[in-house]
Amino acid sequence: MKRALAAVLSLTALAGCERGPQATGPAPGAPQPQPAATFVGATRCASCHEKETALWQRSHHALAMQPASASTMLGNFAHATFVKDGVKSEFYTRDGHYFVRTDGPDGKLAEFQITYTFGVDPLQQYLIPFPDGRLQALGIAWDTRPKEQGGQRWFDLYPHEKIDHRDVLHWTHPAQNWNHQCAECHSTNLQKNYHADTRRFDTSWSDVNVACEACHGPGSRHITWAQNGAKQSEPGYGLVFRLADHASAGWAFEDGNPIARRKAPLLAHTEVETCARCHSRRAQLWPDYQYGELLAQTHRVALLDEGLYYADGQMHDEVYEYGSFLQSRMYAAGVTCSDCHEPHSSQLRGAGNALCAQCHQATHFDTPEHHHHPAGSAGAQCVSCHMAEHTYMVIDGRRDHSFRVPRPDLSVSLGTPNACAACHTKNDAQWATDVVAKWFPNGRQHSPHYAQAIHAGRSSGPDAAGLLRLTAEDGGQPAIVRASALSLMASYLSAQTAGVIQSGLRDSDALVRRAATESAVGFDPASRIAVVAPLLRDPVRTVRLQALDDLLDARGQLTPTDQQSFDSVVAEHRRINLANADRAESQVNIGTLEGRLGNVAAAQKAFSTAIELEPSFIPAYVNMADLYRVQGQEAQAEASLREGIKVQPRVAELHHALGLALVRQRRLPEAMKELALATELQPDAERYAYVYAIATHESGDLPGAIRILTAAQKQHPASRELVTALFQYSLEKGDTAAARRWAQELGKLFPGDPEVQQLIQQLGGS
Repeated sequence: MKRALAAVLSLTALAGCERGPQATGPAPGAPQPQPAATFVGATRCASCHEKETALWQRSHHALAMQPASASTMLGNFAHATFVKDGVKSEFYTRDGHYFVRTDGPDGKLAEFQITYTFGVDPLQQYLIPFPDGRLQALGIAWDTRPKEQGGQRWFDLYPHEKIDHRDVLHWTHPAQNWNHQCAECHSTNLQKNYHADTRRFDTSWSDVNVACEACHGPGSRHITWAQNGAKQSEPGYGLVFRLADHASAGWAFEDGNPIARRKAPLLAHTEVETCARCHSRRAQLWPDYQYGELLAQTHRVALLDEGLYYADGQMHDEVYEYGSFLQSRMYAAGVTCSDCHEPHSSQLRGAGNALCAQCHQATHFDTPEHHHHPAGSAGAQCVSCHMAEHTYMVIDGRRDHSFRVPRPDLSVSLGTPNACAACHTKNDAQWATDVVAKWFPNGRQHSPHYAQAIHAGRSSGPDAAGLLRLTAEDGGQPAIVRASALSLMASYLSAQTAGVIQSGLRDSDALVRRAATESAVGFDPASRIAVVAPLLRDPVRTVRLQALDDLLDARGQLTPTDQQSFDSVVAEHRRINLANADRAESQVNIGTLEGRLGNVAAAQKAFSTAIELEPSFIPAYVNMADLYRVQGQEAQAEASLREGIKVQPRVAELHHALGLALVRQRRLPEAMKELALATELQPDAERYAYVYAIATHESGDLPGAIRILTAAQKQHPASRELVTALFQYSLEKGDTAAARRWAQELGKLFPGDPEVQQLIQQLGGS
């Protein structure tokens, strides 16, 4: 499992507030409003839904979390031991209870009682209670697979890293906290109930596991409907929302097409959005989840961000299924989760290729002429090519739900993975590219792919702006792809990209509007207010929260109407952070908001609380220092950064920020050491190299500055900042030939840019 430190969510990722018309009461003679539905528990559902209950009881959902008992604990607790990093942990029982002796929050061995199991296949984790209401997930898990598959053993979830009690990934730290990190998706009607004043949790649920109402919503009105005679004429049967799309009568093969089509269009993606609440990489924002709403109302879904997804959209980190599925042709065609998965048992609706043959005719696709592998072999399985498997948590294989056609040619040009390599480990990507081209001479290797735009945007590649613009404007691309392209445009603002961003602000998809709003932060204040302020009233919460982030620095220029909307979204932000006040990242967001609003004392308190909650959380120190900087208190800014360096001495961000603080204090020799160290610690960081080069130039070392820039430009060949600096420093050095080369390079990178063309003409270039 990859090491994944919780990043500070953007300001908008931790903000929200109820919106909509004010309640005025029913009109005279109107039907009285129904009482709010409440949760009744799975036992009440079982009396009428016996078949569904029987299926569910065998599912992973039913086993997602269980009280520790002889029937639920699968691990070896017969005084079994496990040793890692010099810590010997022992598992045992006493008086019918389950215990582990391992290193605690102070690093010392201690006894901890296990009260709940967590998951069941292919691994089971264990939850340990703490006096403040926390449940913490132990970092040692039990491999539940059969012994012949390597299972029936204790193993560590971070086998290749040394993690002690000071590490943010230690099992006693917030990163392994069940109440915030896990509980929403492993129990039903989860209420985190964190009390910031006492720093205690009072977390509750209606079912300890993922039960009926986790998907269908609170069932009290449905029970009343059933008790009153189950009148079929009553709309909705008393359910809070209809999960099924009854406009569809299934799928059918038509006109000789080997791929089935829906008999009726899908009216809404309600089912997929409901599953996505847990089957997505997202941050929970709003504490009051409303069943049947868009996920974006309450959660901030990750885009195709670097580190989470490869440039072509394949999953990289553990992103679950939703973000991948949104990219797929299946999603565009109206396929829903229950077309492939029986929703109560969670089992597939068919074995092997028979599952895909529901909609893809076997006589056309399940043949050597299509898959080019021996019938019945691993390579002949649809999932082998179209749903590549990646392993997370050491042993848990997850399949990519983007249902993509393998593109080994992209592996050659961009370094993305390809399905062929999973089996053909001795052959390289060029071999796979040649083989696929031979099988399909008119195949997709001749077609452009959004991977080229995403890769260029991430790496400042040639014509990144143009490629991103074409991708964002292409209505045939999935919304999450267009949104990802828009989010990268913030680094490539121009008259052309600004127009695309403005179009994105009016898009029908909330992910696209949110991403466009994020990139619009680079507009000048007047333009930003004109195009972003209306989104303070967007119907989707995550969009209007992003608009708040854009407008914080321009709020003094808002109209009275926009100011009222602005204040409302600020209230949303504060309510979210109150619900998530147990998190250091949330406290940093509180501090960021209050600091930008001018509430300095509140900002300082929030940053200090973040450090108390998680001393290793670097953004708290950096943001505290920036708050001092704005106030002109450079000594305090320096002190904050040095405090962070004591905790995390090898973090480039801290040394870079400290270097800038020292520059502002005119302590250039000291600053140079810090800026150099930041570049050494993170040599691929373009910004760190650029700033280090500028400081080197300011110190009087022009050749040194050019050397730093030249090395960085080799890593980031399309960086406008780096190439422009090389042009300017070459001129200063008197090297006209080098200056001309750099000017011409700018011309290649930014064709048609009038400033670049003027530079080239001045130097006599072409």
